Amino acid sequence: MTLPDSSADRTFQVDLRGLVDLLSHHLYSSPRVYLRELLQNAVDALTARHGLEPGAPADAFGIRLYADGSVVRVEDDGVGLTEADVHTFLATIGRSSKRADRIAEQRGDFIGQFGIGLLSCFLVADEIHVLSRSARTPDAPAVEWRGRGDGSYTVRTLPASTRPRPGTTVTLTPRADAGEWTRPARVRALAKHFGSLLRHPVTFDDGTGGPGAPVNPEQAPWTRTYPTPGSRARALAAYGEEVFGFTPLDTIELDLPAVGLKGIACVLPEAVPAGRRHGHRVHVKGMLLSEQAEEILPEWAFFVRCVVDAESLRPTASRESLYEDDTLAAVRDALAERLRAWIARAAASDPDLLARFLQTHHLAVKSLAVHDDEILRMLLPWLPFETTDGHTTLDEFARTHRTVLVTSSVEEFRQVAAIASAAGLGVVNGGYTYDRELVHRLPEIRHEVSVADLDPATLTAHLDPVDRETELAAAAYLARARDALAVFDCDVALRTFQPASAPALLIDSREARHERTRSQLAREQEGGLWGDILGALRQEAPRAQLILNQLNPLVRTAVAIDEPELARTSAEALYGQAALLSRRPLRPSESSLINRSFLDLLAHALRKDS
Repeated sequence: MTLPDSSADRTFQVDLRGLVDLLSHHLYSSPRVYLRELLQNAVDALTARHGLEPGAPADAFGIRLYADGSVVRVEDDGVGLTEADVHTFLATIGRSSKRADRIAEQRGDFIGQFGIGLLSCFLVADEIHVLSRSARTPDAPAVEWRGRGDGSYTVRTLPASTRPRPGTTVTLTPRADAGEWTRPARVRALAKHFGSLLRHPVTFDDGTGGPGAPVNPEQAPWTRTYPTPGSRARALAAYGEEVFGFTPLDTIELDLPAVGLKGIACVLPEAVPAGRRHGHRVHVKGMLLSEQAEEILPEWAFFVRCVVDAESLRPTASRESLYEDDTLAAVRDALAERLRAWIARAAASDPDLLARFLQTHHLAVKSLAVHDDEILRMLLPWLPFETTDGHTTLDEFARTHRTVLVTSSVEEFRQVAAIASAAGLGVVNGGYTYDRELVHRLPEIRHEVSVADLDPATLTAHLDPVDRETELAAAAYLARARDALAVFDCDVALRTFQPASAPALLIDSREARHERTRSQLAREQEGGLWGDILGALRQEAPRAQLILNQLNPLVRTAVAIDEPELARTSAEALYGQAALLSRRPLRPSESSLINRSFLDLLAHALRKDS
């Protein structure tokens, strides 16, 4: 008895229903892609036909769609299939007729892959009927292929009269649950959605007896000729509004001949959050590939949305996004350069447009200027910043402040803005994204300007000391205030500064608070492992400063208080008000202090009245 050879090569058995389920749930985003795949196959067949007949007019061959609710049919005048082609390419999943027949040296001449694309039709139908006749042989017979969702198929040859002209017709009988995707109105909408920029004529017939309506009646707007530059700009803007639903602030033409890319970038009329990336519409050889192709532009370019058509970009397997390769990286860099060039032109020749752009998208430009020296030199003086002179450009600010001070956080700026402004100091809020780094680079553009980080000592040096007699009279109050606020590591001083309406100024940086918290933890963990670690990191923790304004009537009344408890309560209340005015997050102990001091002052007032 001879046993079978267990090492013999075997063939995988493919469960077609399982494969279709895999496609629908993991490869394709929606069943609607079946129509895109049929259009892609038709376009590739037309491309091959033009390769056989290069002298034929571009519109000599076309694509016709038909849908009446009971069937969906896509017919093309392409190269067609022979019986051998049908057995080879329709019965073998994943094999590409374009690659096997070597119609072109590069796969880039075609959009898709016939075998795997045809499988997508099983997302909406249980049977696919293909009738084709090859253009390669004048007397070629027609070939019929019927494939079913259970994995079976039949092939037979028919007389040439069955299909008088070369080409292919694919007919689907939709399943009952696929009506959403196969109704005539939906098929026409999908055809326009995917094929509006196709270079071959595409028509649609809904079975009502009228002539087929064109799906792509016009060429892409950037390929047309216009009588004037103004009419061209208006046409591109109108197309951008039709595609994206907003009126662009401006449109930027994109043209990269090396990869056959053309299109437009539409500048958004409203600001978007930093880092929020919009999807872009990318067509490959006219066929819509994706509406959410973020990877076509760098991250900083979130102020535009693009619609482009390219020849040489490589789709992923699902043909719904772009494959990340060297070509895409080069395209991304080249498009980024086009956006930089547009900003440069606006800065040089259209100040009104530049002003509108910067007013809306200053954050995007700041993110670009951080990494782009050319944009930095060109636009930094024009970018708006929050300063002690209000929201203004650095160019305006530098005219009145040769020394520019910049804070490290928003809360630090809010603490000192009013007092610094009254003292004549020029301070810029460096707490927002990119701002501190950019302000420090201002001397590269304005050599006569110096920039420094704002130090608490710099501000307090501009506050006038009180006379010795006033200082001595307030000494007892200041001692009680320091004792009351010791729990917050806060010193108390008496100065005079403008505006007089400000009773107190709290100077307390985020870094100082963190250092004091670390020191406190080290003390609590003293002797343990964490205590040793925190102790090694500990520095001399800077104390907060509550600076009372002698010019303020409330402060003059407070420092004259003799009653110890009332003096303590008033100091706590002044600290709480200053903390609130700084608009930084309050610690629980500070919130408790504010509530307690208010109630204590209220109780004191009621006792006094009684």
